[in-house]
Amino acid sequence: MKNRRLIIILGPTAVGKTDYSIREALKYGSPVISCDSRQIYREMSIGTAVPSEACLSQVRHYFIHSHSVQEPYSAGRYEMEALALIERLFSEGHETLIMAGGSGFYIDALCHGLDDFPPADEELRASLSARLRNEGVESLRMDLKRLDPESYAAIDIANGQRVVRALEVCLMTGRPFSSFKTSSEKKRGFAIEKVGLIRPRDILYDRINARVLSMMDEGLVDEVRSLLPFRHLPALQTVGYREIFQYLDGDISLDRAVELIRRNTRHYAKRQISYWGRDKSIRWQEM
Repeated sequence: MKNRRLIIILGPTAVGKTDYSIREALKYGSPVISCDSRQIYREMSIGTAVPSEACLSQVRHYFIHSHSVQEPYSAGRYEMEALALIERLFSEGHETLIMAGGSGFYIDALCHGLDDFPPADEELRASLSARLRNEGVESLRMDLKRLDPESYAAIDIANGQRVVRALEVCLMTGRPFSSFKTSSEKKRGFAIEKVGLIRPRDILYDRINARVLSMMDEGLVDEVRSLLPFRHLPALQTVGYREIFQYLDGDISLDRAVELIRRNTRHYAKRQISYWGRDKSIRWQEM
């Protein structure tokens, strides 16, 4: 483990992780290993705030536009693929590697493994809870039966919240809910340091609001329109895409969609900060 170090740059959306991680990567002669559950999809660029071509040209990035939205992906798969990449990069002579991302569950999977029961994904849970309200428990039960027959047979499938939690874990991790067990934390063959970036709330929210307007100017509506055939996939059940789908369906105006994206992104940033608040190993740095 000596001289092998992974520095993880984390923080809420729009805080400035991209620029900071590139500066750190250039300092250490490292690539940037992305740890973002949406930027991996090559069909999703504007709504996921993928780094610009200018940023990508400064330093090699991994897990940016590396997979198709049509290809099932999970935190468990990211854990395996990222660990393999990290070991290869260390074997090539790197001593310090830079990782950057805002996906807490993916970061936890990389650092600790997935044998311990996973924490909640509040965004996905909210989406499933909305389905429960609008469609009833039956359609969720059928999804659970397909993804995890063992849990379907074991839990009270009349209890909508139990079904939501089991289905949430299946979709979030790519593994059956029934497969999780409590075990000791996995050990990694390298040191891990976490640097959390933070800004005063009013400044962060201003940055989020400005980013949403920039996304609209860059063509977010057209990007989402191109993804209409895939709107049912888990990757598209996310802020910035859900709201534009509502606009394209004629349910809300474009101004309302923008307002909702801004609000929901601010809420998401707040949840990210709360999620990492439990991790005492993070060294916080105000931007």
